[in-house]
Amino acid sequence: MNGEDPNNAMPVIFGKSSCADFAKEAYTAVVYHNRSPDFHDEVKIKLPASLSDHHHILFTFYHVSCQQKQNTPLETPVGYTWIPMLQNGRLRTGHFCLPVSLEKPPQSYSVLSPDVPLPGMKWVDNHRGVFNVEVVSVSTIHTQDQYLDKFFALVHALDEHMFPVRIGDMRIMENNLETELKSSIAALNSSQLEPVVRFLHLLLDKLVLLVVRPPVIAGQIVNLGQASFEVMASIVNRLHKYLDTSQDMHGRNSLLSSYIHYVFRLPNADPNSPSPGPGGLGGSVHYATMARSAVRPASLNLNRSRSLSNSNPDISGTPTSPDDEVRSIIGSKLFHEELALQWVVSSGSVREGALQQAWFFFELMVKSIIHHLYFADRLESPRKNRFPERFMDDITALVSTIAGDIVSRFQKDLELVERLNTSLAFFLNDLLSVMDRGFVFTLIRAYWKQVSTKLYTLQNPTLESLRLDFLRIVCSHEHYVTLNLPCSLLTPPASPSPSVSSATSQSSGFSTHVQDQKIANMFELSVPFREQHYLAGLVLSELSVILDPDNEGMFGLHKKVVSVVHNLLSSHDSDPRYADPEVKARVAMLYLPLIGIVMETLPQLHDFTESHNQWGRPGGHQGAAVGSGGEEAEGEGNSMISQTVAMAIAGTCTASPISRPSSFLLNSQASRQHGSFSAESSRSLLICLLWVLKNADELVLQKWFTDLSVSQLNRLLDLLYLCVSCFEYKGKKAFERMNSLTFKKSKDMKAKLEEAILGSIGARQEMVRRSRGQLERSPSGSAFGSQENLRWRKDMTHWRQNSEKMDKTRAELEHEALIDGNLATEANLIILDTLEIIVQTVSVTESKESILGGVLKVLLHSMACNQSALYLQHCFATQRALVSKFPELLFEEETEQCADLCLRLLRSCSSSISTIRAHASASLYLLMRQNFEIGNNFARVKMQVTMSLSSLVGTSQNFNEEFLRRSLKTILTYAEEDLELRETTFPDQVQDLVFNLHMILSDTVKMKEHQEDPEMLIDLMYRIAKGYQTSPDLRLTWLQNMAGKHSERNNHAEAAQCLVHSAALVAEYLSMLEDRKYLPVGCVTFQNISSNVLEESAVSDDVVSPDEEGICSGKYFTEVGLVGLLEQAASSFSMAGMYEAVNEVYKVLIPIHEANRDAKKLATIHGKLQEAFGKIVHQDGKRMFGTYFRVGFYGSKFGDLDEQEFVYKEPAITKLAEISHRLEGFYGERFGEDQVEVIKDSNPVDKCKLDPNKAFIQITYVEPYFDTYEMKDRITYFDKNYNLRRFVYCTPFTLDGRAHGDLHEQFKRKTILTTSHAFPYIKTRINIIHKEEIISTPIEVAIEDMQKKTQELAFATHQDPADAKMLQMVLQGSVGTTVNQGPLEVAQVFLSEIPSDPKLYRHHNKLRLCFKDFTKRCEDALRKNKSLIGPDQKEYQRELERNYHRLKESLQPLINRKIPQLYKPVLQVNSHRDSFSRMSLRKLDI
Repeated sequence: MNGEDPNNAMPVIFGKSSCADFAKEAYTAVVYHNRSPDFHDEVKIKLPASLSDHHHILFTFYHVSCQQKQNTPLETPVGYTWIPMLQNGRLRTGHFCLPVSLEKPPQSYSVLSPDVPLPGMKWVDNHRGVFNVEVVSVSTIHTQDQYLDKFFALVHALDEHMFPVRIGDMRIMENNLETELKSSIAALNSSQLEPVVRFLHLLLDKLVLLVVRPPVIAGQIVNLGQASFEVMASIVNRLHKYLDTSQDMHGRNSLLSSYIHYVFRLPNADPNSPSPGPGGLGGSVHYATMARSAVRPASLNLNRSRSLSNSNPDISGTPTSPDDEVRSIIGSKLFHEELALQWVVSSGSVREGALQQAWFFFELMVKSIIHHLYFADRLESPRKNRFPERFMDDITALVSTIAGDIVSRFQKDLELVERLNTSLAFFLNDLLSVMDRGFVFTLIRAYWKQVSTKLYTLQNPTLESLRLDFLRIVCSHEHYVTLNLPCSLLTPPASPSPSVSSATSQSSGFSTHVQDQKIANMFELSVPFREQHYLAGLVLSELSVILDPDNEGMFGLHKKVVSVVHNLLSSHDSDPRYADPEVKARVAMLYLPLIGIVMETLPQLHDFTESHNQWGRPGGHQGAAVGSGGEEAEGEGNSMISQTVAMAIAGTCTASPISRPSSFLLNSQASRQHGSFSAESSRSLLICLLWVLKNADELVLQKWFTDLSVSQLNRLLDLLYLCVSCFEYKGKKAFERMNSLTFKKSKDMKAKLEEAILGSIGARQEMVRRSRGQLERSPSGSAFGSQENLRWRKDMTHWRQNSEKMDKTRAELEHEALIDGNLATEANLIILDTLEIIVQTVSVTESKESILGGVLKVLLHSMACNQSALYLQHCFATQRALVSKFPELLFEEETEQCADLCLRLLRSCSSSISTIRAHASASLYLLMRQNFEIGNNFARVKMQVTMSLSSLVGTSQNFNEEFLRRSLKTILTYAEEDLELRETTFPDQVQDLVFNLHMILSDTVKMKEHQEDPEMLIDLMYRIAKGYQTSPDLRLTWLQNMAGKHSERNNHAEAAQCLVHSAALVAEYLSMLEDRKYLPVGCVTFQNISSNVLEESAVSDDVVSPDEEGICSGKYFTEVGLVGLLEQAASSFSMAGMYEAVNEVYKVLIPIHEANRDAKKLATIHGKLQEAFGKIVHQDGKRMFGTYFRVGFYGSKFGDLDEQEFVYKEPAITKLAEISHRLEGFYGERFGEDQVEVIKDSNPVDKCKLDPNKAFIQITYVEPYFDTYEMKDRITYFDKNYNLRRFVYCTPFTLDGRAHGDLHEQFKRKTILTTSHAFPYIKTRINIIHKEEIISTPIEVAIEDMQKKTQELAFATHQDPADAKMLQMVLQGSVGTTVNQGPLEVAQVFLSEIPSDPKLYRHHNKLRLCFKDFTKRCEDALRKNKSLIGPDQKEYQRELERNYHRLKESLQPLINRKIPQLYKPVLQVNSHRDSFSRMSLRKLDI
């Protein structure tokens, strides 16, 4: 109610559902028969915005009669009580225990509380509190906090100039207002957080007001600056502490930052001008509702208190003074000055509080400064005159002490210091916009010095990192470039900014000879450079300090410092203000020293060339991995460097096809942490370098290059070489791969997370795994638990979105690939421009040779990478210019480069893009021409081109022959049209070359066709290699290609042979070149390894002499090369299990190492020999080398192969069915399955009987064949399987054409094949060059069978350890009576009667003796068996013996019958006796 009359009831009670929105009264429920009832009702009231003292809530209690009697009302009021809403201007809330009056309250009761005993009223229970009620309010107008209320009331009173002030029960007079005000400000700390947050902006406004306009109390000015500052600091800290969830990325509380951004205004000094904020923030508008009387306009005396002068006691203090304006201006202070002052003088917890939230005060200060300048119209005035000295001193002191805090406390309170550091940096960044820049630079320098001094004594990456953050923020200023004075040249500064010289100049150790000092200064972090370009100087010094290889501890900051520079350059590049090339050149000048810094770090950069050249750097990978991890394993991890790595860096590694130039090692330190940067940092750094090279002024660069020493220029070239590899275009596939990798990574993380949640140990995980029904194969054994076993739903978690995001769309991938391609082209064009500048620079100096070699190397390397057509056109133009300017460079000094160039040009000649082909053909033609002009023939280029073509065809998969042929045609046309050289032999030579190349192409195209047919492929390679008999380098290339192919197919023996042949070839030419006793004399030395090697001897007519230009110039034609080949051969032999051959190879190697006194190598070799012989002993009886088959091809479909017969060498234990299946399948696929037939027998093939439209293959198993005399030398298994040229297979037949018949008609044909070379050879199939057949008669077949049986018995008997089963098997087959065609039958067929033909006497006799031997062996075997068997086999033994005796009895008469003719007395021998009797006589002599 707002009055006491019932009509004054206000409709502010929210209605219940289905009633009106607002009602004037609300009823509780009825409680039945209860003397002390509880009402659980909640009544919601909408409070009027402006309350007076008359507003109150009235409660009326009714008695409700349940049985209604006549004339009595249903409800009777029995009591009344009330709650006044305002008490002393504060809203009343909380728990009340009210007395209840029995009669209606008297007049004007509403101003008083029911607790006051009103006269003449009856109360329930003698005025005791009997009714409990709780009032809760939700309000943005009433603070409901006593401390805030008091503070606001006092400030309001000051504002309105109303004294005395009533607060609660207190009356505060003007004379004690000051102390009350101060205590109320201090008490704000005790207030609750919720109202503080609700009224925060108002509260801060009032505090700012008290600081800026100190109130006049009782005629005295009261300075409340300190009190306000203290309470501000503590409030800000409380908010940060308890509202830590609502912070932005810089850790700023959103309430506070929005206050600064939107609410804070300087209370306007001029009372008449329109104020910038609502009501000048005088407090009236916000606080109007608190005014006691609802009638009086709150804004009336708004400025009264302010107009009282508080600076000059002589000016009268009456508010009526006419000169209001002047005084009000005099009376106010500047908030930023006061703030700075209070902060500087503060100490203890206040200072700590301010430091904790320094950002708030810094930002307030900056906003205040800017408002002040804006409202005082001073934005145009010169910066030096904008601020008083005092304020500048305060700021200097403030920055200095805060820098001191950062330096002294960074190890203890890192979090605080990080915040403080960033806040300070942002503050200085802002000051650069409004204060004198020279002054701000001195502030930066003060900070810098403090940090540097500390860093000097304590190398700490954390502090360095803080300084880096600071620098990054300061440099992000929008006018950063202008601040660096890019347009001034390096003269002593005439700028308004004071000279800021750095403590020491970090000269990068360039200048080697006296230079034009000015240019040198532009490229070094010299004192003039740093004074002139202050901020850029700081950034680059920081870069050079952190990247310094001696600075062990700073590894973790590489990425950070590089990204600072990278981001700066990116922002310059995309800034429209610097779009003009001249302006960009000026900007780039600020970064010229970067080139030097990056050159210094070259040895530590990530090595991007690894994908191109295979030299291993075991240390490098580790370094790279550690580098990218961000934190670096301190010290030792990288300081050790393995021998091979050092070799590789020095460029002396033998296996390196493209070794980095040796200038790579400029200082001995360089090799220490080789590759210690991560790939990412290195890439960013190189991008920065290229940006500077691209935008810098060419003339300036040229001058500087002129002054660089050779080694430094070479280093720059190495850097460019690295850039080429770094920015090579990887293609879309690479991006897709990376994409799937990152996706996989997120999957792994997911697995790990699940594992952590499931608990990765013990029974629980086992259970989870089993519920999956499978064990995970991942190495960590991580279990992806089943859905039910997870304690959370996958899709509810945070990282779900991450892993989804990882998988980029097609379009994104396309876009990335496009950007990557553009970057690659841009980077390479910049490199090309730089190379051009270098060439222009050095072409006049005397040291040009070494530099130009480097330039060429970079050019060739860029051709080798994936490049765009645009780049290649320019690249070829540059290359042509370089070759025509300095032809001798290519043909005399850099011969390896010449080979490389030919290869690159040929590859481009086969490009599918016509412009590239045109350029490449022109380049290649001019190359020949230049070579011809120098010496009337172009043997060098001819040979290099031929070699390049063969290696190109041999190695490249996606090589297009058609395009290459077109390019060759273009070259031919050039030669024919060239008028100057028409009279010379040049056109003919070109024609020869092109013809030769076409031939090679055809052969290699055939190779492509036969890619799937390994034997045919090797045959073709063999043929090509043979065609190169006259050019050793090329033959070597092809032999190596063959070795590679064999290794791929695991034919290690053949690969080893290829390497032995290569070594023999090298030895031949080496022995012509230099006569060294310890080197092999040529092929002859290698005869023991393989009899085939002699074909490498250089004895034909057209052998080139090795000292002719361009011949044998490859790296293998050296002693080191020879040793390398032999080492490889030995290891291949070892892999093939041919350890005896390993020994032979080392026999050639050992003298070389002995001559070089290389004990280490000898030790290794003897170690390997020991291993080899150990294995021979160990594997005795278990070695398998190969299985041989005769394969014949018949049918015109086979083309070249028709009617050819080969011996194939297949892996050990290959069954006939396997090779048959393989060949049938392969040719079936080629000609159609119904077109190919395998001939099942081994009989000679009659081609006339075969179907001419089909292809026939005949496959027969063959065994090595040795004559009796050979067996003396071929003792071991190895001897019997090495150097094989003759093979044998047997075919049984009978005279009437069947294969098998009875004993007396069974003949056998032995076919002996001789191959053109001995196995193992450099290929796996060898042509058969000779066939010889031996036919055995039935009796001879019988003799062979019996001999074989006897041998088997002897072997089984004498076997050690004895094998009873084997013995019994052989015995059973020999003496068992049931054996069909067994020994007994053989004897009965052939020995029962003496043959009629005297020619067969010898055979008859031989067979008889065989049987004698056989029975003897049977007896031995039985005896042996008896000693082996157990009691259970006694009966079996008796049975065997019975059978044996039966056999012996049956054989007895047959064995003892001699042929009388053979045993005649010896006659006088006449000279023409036939060989038979001669043999027999000799037999008789025995």
